[in-house]
Amino acid sequence: MTKTFKMEDLDCANCAAKMERAIAKIDGVTAARVNFMGQRLTVEADDARFDGIMKEVVKTCKKVEPDCRIIL
Repeated sequence: MTKTFKMEDLDCANCAAKMERAIAKIDGVTAARVNFMGQRLTVEADDARFDGIMKEVVKTCKKVEPDCRIIL
């Protein structure tokens, strides 16, 4: 399953790249793309565990950029 989410308060392209790399390492994630200019996150992950994976994605993003929000 692939879904795209809106992000708020993503402040720099470097943080976006860090998030992308960290999300890609989460078990069950096939691909992750963070578009800094568009403030969008696209995640491709296992259908059966998608909700649980997204909880991990949110935690991971908070570690990199505490002010950033993902609109689920």
